[in-house]
Amino acid sequence: MKALFCSLFVALTLASCSKAGEAVNIQSLNQDFISAWNNKDSGKITGLMADDVTFVQGSAHWKGKDEVGQKWVSATVPTISNLKTSVVSSSTDANTAYEAGTFSVDVLPAGPNQPAGIGEGNYIFLWKKGADNAWKLSYAQLEDLPVQRRN
Repeated sequence: MKALFCSLFVALTLASCSKAGEAVNIQSLNQDFISAWNNKDSGKITGLMADDVTFVQGSAHWKGKDEVGQKWVSATVPTISNLKTSVVSSSTDANTAYEAGTFSVDVLPAGPNQPAGIGEGNYIFLWKKGADNAWKLSYAQLEDLPVQRRN
């Protein structure tokens, strides 16, 4: 939880340093990401990421679209479904946008006769506008709770 608050502070600081101008709809950006995830569309998910995207989850720390796409997206998309988020904080300006809160997912059984689970935790997504004016996911951090067995 401490890491989430530190990340929020960094995101707020970055957002406050950006140039003034028209802000993006952060809910729309994140909904596109969540929809792609729930539709298991790995191509769209990685297409939403910046080339230098950073992903942090526990002790895992990956950087770059190729590494994050392989080690997070491709490895995780087949194992979960029904990603949902609950926003706690968000902010936008002309060049950056972030959203933070809690998430939940259904964890699919690891094999036949194995139990399904429920995963929950905290998240932060930081988006940046590129030189081409396209918004890309620049930083994602997840703090997971232990997976609970679904009854």
